[in-house]
Amino acid sequence: MGSISHGFLAVALTALAGCAGHSPYGGMQSREIKALSAADIEGLRQGRGMGFALAAELNGYPGPLHVLELADRLALTPAQRSATLALERRMTADALAAGEELIQAERELDQLFAGHAATPERLNESLARVARAQARVRGAHLQAHLEQVRLLTADQVATYNRLRGYGG
Repeated sequence: MGSISHGFLAVALTALAGCAGHSPYGGMQSREIKALSAADIEGLRQGRGMGFALAAELNGYPGPLHVLELADRLALTPAQRSATLALERRMTADALAAGEELIQAERELDQLFAGHAATPERLNESLARVARAQARVRGAHLQAHLEQVRLLTADQVATYNRLRGYGG
């Protein structure tokens, strides 16, 4: 029995030693832009929400894309459908432009470090560009939610929230 315990212990210690020093970031060093996954880049290039508007969505401000998906169940009027479609197109165009800006700003930040050219000043400038781009992406989505709620009745907003699973 002693040899089984020692053998098990040896295997366990070897396994733990193999894990020592490993990071959850292992493999990410091969990304084109270290801070953005391929899925992040794709989402930004498609103008997807990616959680940027959760403050609105989860507090009773419907999003235009989901309103269009639920249009029949929300009994949208033709005018509401038309206005929502226009809003969704504007939001997507704004989010696409801002998303490209964010991708480029993150690329430049990555290159700053990859080239070992980071200084406190250059870092602050790069971070400011990233922050402005992130704010533009998030703002495109949040602004659309803000506008969308004005296009719906209180009953439609309540129905939307229930259909999306947000009811209490």
